[in-house]
Amino acid sequence: MTDSKYFTTTKKGEIFELKAELNSDKKEKKKEAVKKVIASMTVGKDVSALFPDVVNCMQTDNLELKKLVYLYLMNYAKSQPDMAIMAVNTFVKDCEDPNPLIRALAVRTMGCIRVDKITEYLCEPLRKCLKDEDPYVRKTAAVCVAKLHDINAQLVEDQGFLDTLKDLISDSNPMVVANAVAALSEIAESHPSSNLLDLNPQSINKLLTALNECTEWGQIFILDCLANYMPKDDREAQSICERVTPRLSHANSAVVLSAVKVLMKFMEMLSKDLDYYGTLLKKLAPPLVTLLSAEPELQYVALRNINLIVQKRPEILKHEMKVFFVKYNDPIYVKLEKLDIMIRLASQANIAQVLAELKEYATEVDVDFVRKAVRAIGRCAIKVEQSAERCVSTLLDLIQTKVNYVVQEAIVVIKDIFRKYPNKYESVIATLCENLDSLDEPEARAAMIWIVGEYAERIDNADELLESFLEGFHDESTQVQLQLLTAIVKLFLKKPTETQELVQQVLSLATQDSDNPDLRDRGYIYWRLLSTDPVAAKEVVLAEKPLISEETDLIEPTLLDELICYIGTLASVYHKPPNAFVEGGRGVVHKSLPPRTASSESTESPETAPAGAPSGDQPDVIPAQGDLLGDLLNLDLGPPVSGPPLAASSVQMGAVDLLGGGLDSLIGDTNFGAPPAAVTTAAAPARLGAPISSGLSDLFDLTSGVGTLSGSYVAPKAVWLPAMKAKGLEISGTFTRQVGSISMDLQLTNKALQVMTDFAIQFNRNSFGLAPAAPLQVHAPLSPNQTVELSLPLNTVGSVMKMEPLNNLQVAVKNNIDVFYFSTLYPLHVLFVEDGKMDRQMFLATWKDIPNENEAQFQIRDCPLNTEAASNKLQSSNIFTVAKRNVEGQDMLYQSLKLTNGIWVLAELRIQPGNPNFTDLELSLKCRAPEVSQHVYQAYETILKN
Repeated sequence: MTDSKYFTTTKKGEIFELKAELNSDKKEKKKEAVKKVIASMTVGKDVSALFPDVVNCMQTDNLELKKLVYLYLMNYAKSQPDMAIMAVNTFVKDCEDPNPLIRALAVRTMGCIRVDKITEYLCEPLRKCLKDEDPYVRKTAAVCVAKLHDINAQLVEDQGFLDTLKDLISDSNPMVVANAVAALSEIAESHPSSNLLDLNPQSINKLLTALNECTEWGQIFILDCLANYMPKDDREAQSICERVTPRLSHANSAVVLSAVKVLMKFMEMLSKDLDYYGTLLKKLAPPLVTLLSAEPELQYVALRNINLIVQKRPEILKHEMKVFFVKYNDPIYVKLEKLDIMIRLASQANIAQVLAELKEYATEVDVDFVRKAVRAIGRCAIKVEQSAERCVSTLLDLIQTKVNYVVQEAIVVIKDIFRKYPNKYESVIATLCENLDSLDEPEARAAMIWIVGEYAERIDNADELLESFLEGFHDESTQVQLQLLTAIVKLFLKKPTETQELVQQVLSLATQDSDNPDLRDRGYIYWRLLSTDPVAAKEVVLAEKPLISEETDLIEPTLLDELICYIGTLASVYHKPPNAFVEGGRGVVHKSLPPRTASSESTESPETAPAGAPSGDQPDVIPAQGDLLGDLLNLDLGPPVSGPPLAASSVQMGAVDLLGGGLDSLIGDTNFGAPPAAVTTAAAPARLGAPISSGLSDLFDLTSGVGTLSGSYVAPKAVWLPAMKAKGLEISGTFTRQVGSISMDLQLTNKALQVMTDFAIQFNRNSFGLAPAAPLQVHAPLSPNQTVELSLPLNTVGSVMKMEPLNNLQVAVKNNIDVFYFSTLYPLHVLFVEDGKMDRQMFLATWKDIPNENEAQFQIRDCPLNTEAASNKLQSSNIFTVAKRNVEGQDMLYQSLKLTNGIWVLAELRIQPGNPNFTDLELSLKCRAPEVSQHVYQAYETILKN
């Protein structure tokens, strides 16, 4: 007979009978009684009165009975803590039982009894079990440490259990390793600041070895742990990927998704040029496709994860379009998700196939699905330009079906197609107007009104059509009312004589008869515009509209990178970070992808240091826009650090004595080679201690180092942040140095549809401590299509940290819309200071003093300057000629320059007279910091060739 009989009794007074049976001498009777007690407890009866009698049954060799008693204890120990202590001795004794199952059972139960008084007795048995000879006991004890930490974290740390747990990662048994990893991960989640899982290549190797032999849950724990590791370079990342790849063929979908998460994360570090990168892309597709043959619920989870993967790396599944085609028996939630992925994978190569499929879907019976299919056709037109014509004709065919909801959706998407491709498909307007009467949904009515207003000059009876909408103005939704108001004003500006009455009617309805503040405000604005300045009204209302973007529903890059780190969890199904749906802060850690390798990124966003590198030499960085890791909360976008004031910014020129000690000192000085410090008087500004040359003639020599208003070479402005990556804000800029002050010349262009305000800027720590010397001042709000140019003064007193490459500058710009990140390379010559001229003796001594291995040789080909012109041009950028001689028909210039951080660079420039127009130069550089040489050479080449 089964155990169900224990749940069918309805006797009264059974507690008394159970008490008697529990104290029986017969083992079978005792066991039956305990089963009855557990049955009563399971259905919700209070059997806590039997606590002492059940505890007495613990002293038994019968494993089944022991399990039942332990189950009872776990349930009632919290309500009877004093009684529970009675059981402690038995626990301690059981932890030394010869049977490993009983030892494990005892330590598992003690961990589940959440009573403070018992936890202190648990420490010794737990310590023994963690070092038990049997792996089953050790793996159970590992999980028990996590449970104990949850009850009393301090106790676990004091008793040294965490160190023992770390040692278990090196255990010979893979299940023990998996449980140790799971326990440490659990503890680390509740204490994000503690570095418990201190992973290094050796421990990673042990985890990867254990991975092959674990149970599936063990594999998931280990893979999740690997996903939190940051390899030191791309070779290590590739090695880990190679060993994780076999997990993709596992039967358990959770293991597959965890493996995909690890591979997606480490692929960021692999160069796209590697053969292995292409192999990995091919290997990722089959397991994802296989997940789609599971039951619908699993399919949905897989599809939500695939949606993220396709947004990050569409190339993985670009050839697998057919598996996302909808089956007739798919549940609606699977159908809609597949449709979304189909659009994301649509390209010129497969668009014909996709459109044929979508047209088929538009004749289905499920209304929601049909609507989404029609919208999908519109999205395809916007995404793949070559398919736009075919999409429009497909939509027209659907409109001819006269199915109400199909017609309405088609009109909504055709409006977007008009926005994307102006003056191309307006011939279909006549067909749309025929269906005017059937429109009853606000969105479709608003779209149709927009089309009539926008193309009023092409529609003969536009005024009649809009007037027909006006009859039930107050019954329309706000969306339709606003659209109708704007459309009639557009019509009036295009055909003023015929529609004066109509515009007065709509303005009166919107302002006097309406209680909606948005509608009233818009009505008053139009009224005032039309009555004061009709020309301005025309410019405002009929302004050219920006084209709509290809993908409006892509997940924002920072969030996408974070969600990729949570593949296979609830966050990847909700498409929200865990902190959006997990209550309380516990266990929510912001995760992000590793920085991309240099070879897979453009030169504009150079490689950032791996986040796992030691903090001493590799810092945390503000990322490039491509992988927005920066957290807005960590960005202090207030005023910049105030450094010593700049000597002379372009604004304050009149107030500064450019000649330091005045005219007298200039005339009196004839010491050509004196070091700069010798002539800089106290009156000279610190930043302007430039070497002062020979006679009065220097005062009028604009190529000399002092008083140079022309300044050093300025590169033309380049686009640093394209509008499509910054929600419509485009930033171009360059760096300049004039009269001792560095500035960043910026051009901000608003290509969005909304006004931009509240600008602020911050730099990440960089090699030379560059930082804004004043806030970013955009004095007026930046309107759509407006451009503003401004100059941001910089100083070099910010935080210093070596970057790769050396002249990499990472910038965060904030406005009222968002925070945007980009990185750019600044030319090193803006850091060459004005007092960079050494005297001859000092030059000779320093050249000899710098070791020969620090010397770097470079060639500058086809320089269009002779010796004199080259020397003058370099001096205007603060590269000073110390001496000049001619050796065997070759001119030799010996030059010095000094960087803002005090590093001197010495140069020997050999000019070979060749072609009268172009000469080849040989450049030798010596510096105590040889990593600077390459960038100084680039500065030479830039200055001489521009």
